[in-house]
Amino acid sequence: MRKLATSAVTCLCLMAGGFVPAAGAAELKPPPPQLILRFHTMYGVDGPFVGEANPIRGVIGDELPWEVAGFVRGRLYSTGRLVILVRGLVFKDDPSVPVELVGKNDEEQFRGLVSCLTEDGDQVVTRNVVTEGFPATPTGDSVIHADIELPNPCVAPIVMVLAGSENKWFAVTGFEAEED
Repeated sequence: MRKLATSAVTCLCLMAGGFVPAAGAAELKPPPPQLILRFHTMYGVDGPFVGEANPIRGVIGDELPWEVAGFVRGRLYSTGRLVILVRGLVFKDDPSVPVELVGKNDEEQFRGLVSCLTEDGDQVVTRNVVTEGFPATPTGDSVIHADIELPNPCVAPIVMVLAGSENKWFAVTGFEAEED
């Protein structure tokens, strides 16, 4: 009967928004990291997103079009852990791309960026958080695995893959359907 009474008090305390452990009660552990975003597609910078004309959340696209020729998988957690597996992020076969660059990556590193809308007093502002650089192969393969400090709150997150050498995006969460 005593166990039931302790459980009932604990339950009532939790429902009221507080908790005072009873003698001998186990300490509560912090909640595990929550998955904020999981993605299996990214959109390579292309069309009107190329260059400075149409930045996304203040980040401009590279000056040449890119494509994800392989695949991208990614996850973002409430702790700020960001994991992006990139395969085949390369220059697109496009008339604007020099023929010697088509299907290749010319960056030694890729970086991840998480863009959140957040609060600044009574204003909504954009906060972009960028990882350090991670090795990228000439075939556009990379694994970005970083712990970053997300703003609180982090609303409507967008994830980008950036150049290692400059603040220009190559790919962003999203997709483009094949044209018929």
